Amino acid sequence: MYLELSIKIKEIQQLSVSNERKEVLQPLVDYIQNKVENQKQIRINFICTHNSRRSHLSQIWAQTAAAFFQIDNVFCYSGGTEATALFPMVAKTLANSGFNVLTAMSGENPVYAIKYAPNEHPVIGFSKKYDDQFNPESEFAAIMTCSQADGGCPFIPGAEKRIPITFDDPKEFDNTPLQEEKYQEKSLQIATEMFFVFSQIKK
Repeated sequence: MYLELSIKIKEIQQLSVSNERKEVLQPLVDYIQNKVENQKQIRINFICTHNSRRSHLSQIWAQTAAAFFQIDNVFCYSGGTEATALFPMVAKTLANSGFNVLTAMSGENPVYAIKYAPNEHPVIGFSKKYDDQFNPESEFAAIMTCSQADGGCPFIPGAEKRIPITFDDPKEFDNTPLQEEKYQEKSLQIATEMFFVFSQIKK
């Protein structure tokens, strides 16, 4: 892990997850644990409406947590019910947390390469539909990160398991003095919960 990110992870590990949220997260813990015990690949697709904020934060923090706890064969993805663009404040928030965020391709829907460690593959971040060819077609868990996507997608083709783990949208603070602070808060919450999930896995 990069040094600045390692410092952030120490901060994250000091934060607690409420019993209520632990219950929400338990189905994902069980899904991952089952895959580990059966020595199968673990594919997790985090799905939100626009694949612009919460789904990307969840994807990147989950992939980082899996690496941190040395849970092998974890592949995290993200998608939306529609494609828009990864919101720039998400990229900035990740960079401020210690990730190395590179713009691989600019444009209306830019592509980012987001690295948590110098020698590891980057997570490729860009907005796409949940069934985009970039994402797995089958044998994955679909994690619904926003209530709108949860309600709008009662069925995700190819998913072995559909798990609602919803987060409040930091978008409501866009173009306000609180924007950066609220995005950091949401990133910390998601990071804390993803680190809790992977800390529960017995190898």
